[in-house]
Amino acid sequence: MVQKFEFRELELKDAYAIQPFFASDHRGGLIKDYNVDTFRANGISHDLKEVFYTISKRGVIRATHFQLIKQQPKLVRCVSGHVYDVIVDLRPDSATYGKWLGFHLTGENMLSLLVPAGFGHGYLVIEDSVVSYKCAEVFFGEGDSGIMYNDSDIGIDWPMELIGGTDNLIISEKDLNLMSFKEYTQKMRQE
Repeated sequence: MVQKFEFRELELKDAYAIQPFFASDHRGGLIKDYNVDTFRANGISHDLKEVFYTISKRGVIRATHFQLIKQQPKLVRCVSGHVYDVIVDLRPDSATYGKWLGFHLTGENMLSLLVPAGFGHGYLVIEDSVVSYKCAEVFFGEGDSGIMYNDSDIGIDWPMELIGGTDNLIISEKDLNLMSFKEYTQKMRQE
């Protein structure tokens, strides 16, 4: 079986859902989720500068993270397990500013998301998971920021029932103290 790359531009401009190249036979399979020439041929410039993985337990929520300085476009894929992945358009001049989309990423469906510069990104871990990040900018701690996962103005509809409810939520101290969308909007107006 051979599955070629498939690129689908999302309703949030510059964001893509990408089905990677996959080939399998009686021995197993091969997944190729990034190829600079294939991406460029599909109108996507994503120059790889950093790759890392997160390992998360069921119930972990990683809030809407982004970098204020040296924004970090990323190609995200759940290598194993299951996460409910969310992207938020945080570009103040965008027609879809403050809008979000959610996707079930699993090791089995192999779906990748291209999260462009100016977007927030987070996820809820439905099953113990490993998530791959292929970034077009290196992490810059001084610019690291985020918006609370439960911000009422963005209104992300997290599938908490898939982890047995909010009592099973695991969240970092940092993510408990992130700014609101209103604070973010105010900050962007000042700059």
